[in-house]
Amino acid sequence: MNNVTQLHNTTPEQLQESILKGVKSQLDELKKEYQPREPEEYLSRAEVAKMLKVDISTVHNWSKAGKLQRHGIGNRVYYKRSEVERAIVQL
Repeated sequence: MNNVTQLHNTTPEQLQESILKGVKSQLDELKKEYQPREPEEYLSRAEVAKMLKVDISTVHNWSKAGKLQRHGIGNRVYYKRSEVERAIVQL
């Protein structure tokens, strides 16, 4: 079956303008909802300690207790800034 659309009393210019208006409105909606994705920032233990104003041993203890999620590459340990910020809870 072929899908056929017939347009009566419509010029090619009117059709083109109509299509462009539809595309423009969809782009405007996308712009409203679009949030550019920022690259994840990884912090060392020392940077987390400095950020939270605690000793490195405290960062290590919080990691062992599961309060901070750690990520590693080789012998290095890193923390995602977003996860560190989420770990801070309102009292």
